[in-house]
Amino acid sequence: MSIIETTLFSYFSKHPEKDILIAYSGGVDSQVLLHALYQLVSEKKVVNTLRVIHVNHGLSDNAEYWESFAQQECAKRNVPIYIERVNVENKPQHSLEALARDARYKAIKDTVSDNTIVVTGHHNDDQAETFLLALKRGSGVKGLSSMQRETNLGKAVLARPLLVVSRADIEHYAQDNQLSWIEDESNDDKTFDRNFIRHDVMPVITGRWPSFLKTLNRSTEHCQESSQLLIELAQQDLELCNANNTRLSISPLLELSSARFNNVIRFFLEQHDCLMPSRSQLVELRQQLLSDGDKSPAVKVGEHWMRRYREHVYLTPELIDVSNYEQEIAFDDSEESSVNIELPQKLGTLVFSQSKNIDETSITPNKHNILIAPPKVGQTITLSFKHTNPSCLPEYRQKSRPLKKVLQELHIPTWERKRLPFLYYDNELVAVLGHFVCKPYIAINEEEKIVVSWLLGEESQLKKKSY
Repeated sequence: MSIIETTLFSYFSKHPEKDILIAYSGGVDSQVLLHALYQLVSEKKVVNTLRVIHVNHGLSDNAEYWESFAQQECAKRNVPIYIERVNVENKPQHSLEALARDARYKAIKDTVSDNTIVVTGHHNDDQAETFLLALKRGSGVKGLSSMQRETNLGKAVLARPLLVVSRADIEHYAQDNQLSWIEDESNDDKTFDRNFIRHDVMPVITGRWPSFLKTLNRSTEHCQESSQLLIELAQQDLELCNANNTRLSISPLLELSSARFNNVIRFFLEQHDCLMPSRSQLVELRQQLLSDGDKSPAVKVGEHWMRRYREHVYLTPELIDVSNYEQEIAFDDSEESSVNIELPQKLGTLVFSQSKNIDETSITPNKHNILIAPPKVGQTITLSFKHTNPSCLPEYRQKSRPLKKVLQELHIPTWERKRLPFLYYDNELVAVLGHFVCKPYIAINEEEKIVVSWLLGEESQLKKKSY
């Protein structure tokens, strides 16, 4: 067997129960990967089920031809192929190559099952280019770890078994087996940093130091070990900081050294799929957390915000002002009526149901499911995100208090108070949805009642196809 087939056999013989899904572009790397794995499966040296996925980014005028080529190559070998089409939107301060890569992996991740190994044709030269790109960006050990041989991709495993072989090995295999493949015209465009490194930088380096790829591999392995240690330390520090979904306790967080503080914040953000913050953002965050306890500072990190409230720091997305939103709720004249209201800024859906036959025993009152008395004849039901600080009497209190004071005693973070739906009958506050109903509007013995349900996510999701 060739070095390509030997390497693939060595890897997949350890995972005979997994399905193989080749991430196939039609270029020489993925073409060699398809041919070699097909040979191994045909000769029963590898017993895994073999399939292919091709992601069409639509970025090239040749994208349709590449898709057709992929289908033809798989048809020759009777290998099932799945086509995924994605839209890549160019963004300021983002690499188009990185955006396309992210879209490609997202498309694959959203469609694979947990019994799948997604395999790519990345090789040793790709690893060297990735390392140099990370070095150019000033990356830490995680970035300098470059590509790992195995990582998680959603429910599946993403494998790069050919990282130990060179581009020359792959090209020799393609020539020896008289393979045809497509050439992406963008690979010659040296305005892309990776192509500049590939065509102009690497030949100079390897010409001077022929063993550079091997020694660079050792460096990436050392960085991967260091990165793993930082992950393990961050996991311990998260426990110290009582991490709870999207918040951290400030006191133990500030007891950490600056290096551990930065490490655990980066890890915390990564767990929520956030862009990594700059060093200056991390410095500002630490300074703000050390500021006067009566303040509620907010620091932008990546595309999210870290906001302090009392003894915790919270992770939130960019918050858009919703104070001008207002919606009237009108039921029809039927005995049973329902109205759905889609809240702005992905705050969920409110379902208002009015009926004379509501079985209260079937309703479990909670912060997202309340029962209220209907309005009087002629009163208007209004939904809004603003208030005039009226005096109110929540069902759990014995005396009235200004609404601002009630929201404070409920320990609702300041930014969340501006995103609470307030329900009114005319100008009278009826309920703060998600928190309480005012006593005068609790449904007691009324024949007709209104149920308000707040759905924070979709009740049901379409099943995604699994490859």
